[in-house]
Amino acid sequence: MNPHIALEEHAARRARVLEALGSALGLVFAGRADAHGHEPFRPHPHFEYLTGIADEPEAALLLDPSNPDPKRRQLLFLAPVDPEMSQWDGLRDTIGAALKARTGFESIYRRYALPRFLLPAAKRARKLACLHPLAPHTSPVSEDLAVWRQVAERIPGCGIEDQSELLARHRARKSPAEIAMVRKAIAITATGFDAAMRTMRPGMREFEVQETLEHAFRTQGSRRLAFGTIAGAGLNATVLHYRANHAALEPGQLVCLDAGASWGGYAADITRTVPVGGRFTSRQREVYGVVLAAHQAAIAATKPGARFHEVDQAARTVIERAGFGDAFPHGIGHHLGLETHDITPDEPLAPGAVITIEPGVYLASEALGVRIEDDVLVTETGREVLSDAIPRGIDEIERIMGRG
Repeated sequence: MNPHIALEEHAARRARVLEALGSALGLVFAGRADAHGHEPFRPHPHFEYLTGIADEPEAALLLDPSNPDPKRRQLLFLAPVDPEMSQWDGLRDTIGAALKARTGFESIYRRYALPRFLLPAAKRARKLACLHPLAPHTSPVSEDLAVWRQVAERIPGCGIEDQSELLARHRARKSPAEIAMVRKAIAITATGFDAAMRTMRPGMREFEVQETLEHAFRTQGSRRLAFGTIAGAGLNATVLHYRANHAALEPGQLVCLDAGASWGGYAADITRTVPVGGRFTSRQREVYGVVLAAHQAAIAATKPGARFHEVDQAARTVIERAGFGDAFPHGIGHHLGLETHDITPDEPLAPGAVITIEPGVYLASEALGVRIEDDVLVTETGREVLSDAIPRGIDEIERIMGRG
């Protein structure tokens, strides 16, 4: 049976947030769909985390922990049903027993009813908590803060408080079900890397390697990429977020493959660097060996209580001692989950966190770039490399590519 997140887990998440809010109100928005319908809808990850609902643009969740009626402490608001729009965008359930059973919510209303519930709740609570991530001053304010400002203008004595770290902390510590989702995404991703390594040959184009990876993802049931695949050969392997994927693969080049499948909204993020002709040159072995040693040092530093800068320094020390310090321009990794670059709380790593470890060395003057990336679970006593089955050793890569 494929892993999934049960309705009961989503309900338990909401219960924990309600308790943490105390008497403050919380408001979480799903976000809007692409107005032109060109891109599939993906809800804000906070909304998906708390509800499991991924197909309701413009939905909102109101958390009202001090409401005297237990049935009105978790209110789900959905966009109205429009039969004419449904013909374009898909059929939607009306509010009733079937919808309540499917979502796990007792109290569901249409979005136009939100002001009617929000006013008395805010008058009673007098505290409005910002749960969405706060925005820099160059960007629009978060949707919940925009609403809270309007509410506070109308209710004397109503205050706004920052609770934006609350869901970051919760999401950073994955449950067993979430870890199973990430494991599934990684297992699917492994099939793509295996296919790419076994079929890569000089003369192919980068997009053919990309298609080989992504075709394997789709055949294994992944409906969405975790992010755009990077398949950069030669000089392109030194471009951190290379996207063109159009160049021809030439003998003697390395190819940096950075890809990940998504399963049920949870992401994998893996990078392997492999030789086009199936065998590393002596210089490529040298640089690869440094990156692999840095990778191993960073994984050894990953444990409960560690901070990212400490894990980063473990890898950076190895790379700097080898004389490649200026060729490692990025950080060691990031949290992984409902987002590929998942929200990161301002606290040390905790058991249940899933992070990436991805040191690299990029030598543009030699058209040589090496990055090795794995997905790592922080355990109670240390760490587990979830993507350990995807080959990263030089001899194993050469063997799989038919040259070992």
